[in-house]
Amino acid sequence: MKIRKAILTGGGRATRLFPITTTINKHLLPLANKPMIFHAIEKAVAAGIEEIFINTNPGETELQQYIGDGGHWGIKITFFEQTGGPQGIAHAVNEAQKFIGDEPFMFYLSDNILFGNLKDIIDEFNRGDFDCFLTLSAVPDPERFGVPLFDDSGRLIDVVEKPVKSPSGFAVTGIYLYGPKVFYEAFKRIQKSARGEYEISSIHSDLLKNNKKIGHKEITGWWKDTGKCDDLLVANALLLDNIAAEDFTLSGLADSGAEIGEKTRVGIGTKIGGSVKIIGPVIIAENCVLNNCVIGPYTTIAAGAEIDGGARIENSIVLENCQINCDFYIKDSLIGKKVKISQNGDASKAKKMVVGDKTVLEF
Repeated sequence: MKIRKAILTGGGRATRLFPITTTINKHLLPLANKPMIFHAIEKAVAAGIEEIFINTNPGETELQQYIGDGGHWGIKITFFEQTGGPQGIAHAVNEAQKFIGDEPFMFYLSDNILFGNLKDIIDEFNRGDFDCFLTLSAVPDPERFGVPLFDDSGRLIDVVEKPVKSPSGFAVTGIYLYGPKVFYEAFKRIQKSARGEYEISSIHSDLLKNNKKIGHKEITGWWKDTGKCDDLLVANALLLDNIAAEDFTLSGLADSGAEIGEKTRVGIGTKIGGSVKIIGPVIIAENCVLNNCVIGPYTTIAAGAEIDGGARIENSIVLENCQINCDFYIKDSLIGKKVKISQNGDASKAKKMVVGDKTVLEF
């Protein structure tokens, strides 16, 4: 049976990204100047998914406004609230049972960024007639994730959620495939963990103990869970590196004295002064104004930003309508919407920031 339905995550609190995520849904944070969840939707669509169901926090409206009904991608998108608040991602999947019915489906954590073809994974799942299929990735810190446990012959025998000491150097990535009914049957048997959540690893552990056929495959491309600020910046840089050179276009206006390097994209309505230097890869969105600054490499600037005063911004993500007017070297930073940074003092050292929306900084 063809997998044509997928569940994507759109809820959660994302406390590791505070204060940014106190005012913006994590899944809408831009990577390569595109909302994070858009990358997941595009991967799902490319794999042949026709219907997507996105879980949201109670009262959420922002995701719906940004994403719409799926017509942009030629699919159908439905949103559903995770009743009772966050109770773990397995609980979110269980809440979607009324949409999935008795069909196989894909579950995709939208804050996971993947380079690679999901269709190949789905094809392998179908060929092997598996009840469940997991994707694995070698990571330096598997204790942050669900971790596969193998016996001496290399057979998968269990999955452990965030172990104190990892039994392997692999993490289970946020892309899961399930055959008809098996997930929802397993959910009836599991209990909440010590964290008070229904863990997705408990589902997989239960399926293995009940002799279900679980396949697994190591992702040979690049995978990143964007749970922390540094992870976001790494994902942003890698996505910029993977944009084809011909997709970097200059649609704004630039003075003749501006130094604009290769792999620079400038949006319509943006004005770049003659004292600006841009070191790609860089994306600058629409209706920005740049004067007397150095931007890049590995920097994205969202619409409506104004940057001046000798600022240098490197390996950073700047959100909409920021005003940065200072002689500062800003690096490895995530700067929220409508942030104002102005200068009143010595700026000889690099500044590292995670700045929430509508903050005003004066140094």
